[in-house]
Amino acid sequence: MAKHITQTVALPAVIDLDAIDGVRDVLIDALEEGPVSVDAAAVERVSTNALLLLVSAAETARRNQYEFAIQAPSAAMVAAIGRLGLSARFSGMMRQ
Repeated sequence: MAKHITQTVALPAVIDLDAIDGVRDVLIDALEEGPVSVDAAAVERVSTNALLLLVSAAETARRNQYEFAIQAPSAAMVAAIGRLGLSARFSGMMRQ
């Protein structure tokens, strides 16, 4: 089996409804190639839909047997995940 190179996707500072389509398209392309590392350090504001998009991307990666990790999530992102009660769902994919 061929070794896949991890694709890095950097999230923008604001991931709202205006930005979500672009993030989705980049994630789809990356997930077709193999493992994905999401750089979430710059996130200042994130919508619920964007967090659900990340959960969906992680599930797609799992089904394809690729690793999916969120690197260095910002305090704003961690707070949004906690407020929505999604901490358990994100715990396995978050990397400091």
